[in-house]
Amino acid sequence: MTDDSSPWLIVGLGNPGPEYAGNRHNVGFMVADLLAERMGGKFKAHKARAQVVEGRVGPPGPGSRRVVIAKPMSFMNLSGGPTTALRDFYKVPVERIVAVHDELDIDFGQLRLKLGGGDNGHNGLKSITKAMGPDYCRVRFGIGRPPGRMQVADFVLKDFSSTERKELAFEVDRAADAVETLIVDGLERAQSTYNS
Repeated sequence: MTDDSSPWLIVGLGNPGPEYAGNRHNVGFMVADLLAERMGGKFKAHKARAQVVEGRVGPPGPGSRRVVIAKPMSFMNLSGGPTTALRDFYKVPVERIVAVHDELDIDFGQLRLKLGGGDNGHNGLKSITKAMGPDYCRVRFGIGRPPGRMQVADFVLKDFSSTERKELAFEVDRAADAVETLIVDGLERAQSTYNS
């Protein structure tokens, strides 16, 4: 039984530093930034090597949920350390942890929400799963596959294309809605609304 006083932990995955800000791999940070903005919160440094903002999502009153939004300040492939430290600090049950990340196997403009599963070669997920097992929620933001012979590593560390950038704000907005729906209404409702 989950203790209702414990918050949800939303971890946007990305790489710290301005040179990575617009990369496909940083879409988790983009969603985290928007969620923080919606709550009117500002990120602050946390000893867990992360930037965090605390607040509530959902309708005012008993329907709202306590959340901690985090951006690990380690690099992507070390995301497990800060995530585990935040989980322990805020006493968050693993089923209330939501990782928001880029996903190669889904076309740009599509979302998939799920609980548990493999890491699909994603280094951020690999690190989190290694640190605490696979039983956390994921909001997978489709970025599609690299064109031609481009290496995956090069593709994810490039900015979105100009065509994608026209849609990006809308898609990030939808992903933020999906996270809020997951937390307030549950995974099944969020899946039936957003899984495309």
